[in-house]
Amino acid sequence: MATILIVEDEIAIARVMKDNLEYEGYRVQMAHDGKTGLALALSGQVDLVLLDIMLPEMNGYDVCRKLREEGHTTPVIMLTAKGEEIDKVLGLELGADDYVTKPVGVRELLARIHAGLRRAAYGTQKVDAVLEVGQARIDFGAFEAVVAGEVVHLSPKAFGVLKLLFERLGDVVSRNDILEHVWGYDAFPTTRTVDNHIAELRAVLEVDPSQPQCIVTVHGVGYRLNHLK
Repeated sequence: MATILIVEDEIAIARVMKDNLEYEGYRVQMAHDGKTGLALALSGQVDLVLLDIMLPEMNGYDVCRKLREEGHTTPVIMLTAKGEEIDKVLGLELGADDYVTKPVGVRELLARIHAGLRRAAYGTQKVDAVLEVGQARIDFGAFEAVVAGEVVHLSPKAFGVLKLLFERLGDVVSRNDILEHVWGYDAFPTTRTVDNHIAELRAVLEVDPSQPQCIVTVHGVGYRLNHLK
């Protein structure tokens, strides 16, 4: 069974979540400040993080950003208090996978966790194929991007977007479809995040990102990956 890390400074709330998750068979770790939570998340021994935004020592946004900068793709579900002003766009662009509002019902929380773990399992499935475009070589088995012989960084979400487009090579994939498969956040209010990750991919794959030939926009629909050698 998966290990869930709860990073929540309200101890009573954390204990209720812990009890419910353990009842469902999950292993649970807890932290009550951002720095401790980040250290536990970086240990590589947790499968999903429930991360409060307003935390002592380090806020949830910074924890999520640092986790992604270190290359960890562990699913992160942000926790926010009802009525709390948050920037969901910022959180998702930093690499969060979902949001839930406290207090959250047990069934909803379990459903979000299950969905996050399922998407993570999908994202780690190796595709034994290589995409070559110009001087770029994307090895899906090794999760590695190389351009002109140099390894370049792709964010985990950008790699997820490219993987989905590659699996549907030649077909148009809608922005909503990308959000559902890569982020799984069906209430996301804008597609800006998808467009930003497409721009990140074009900067790596395209000879001229301003006139893309590899990842093309199908206006009003979504994006299509062309396999150009």
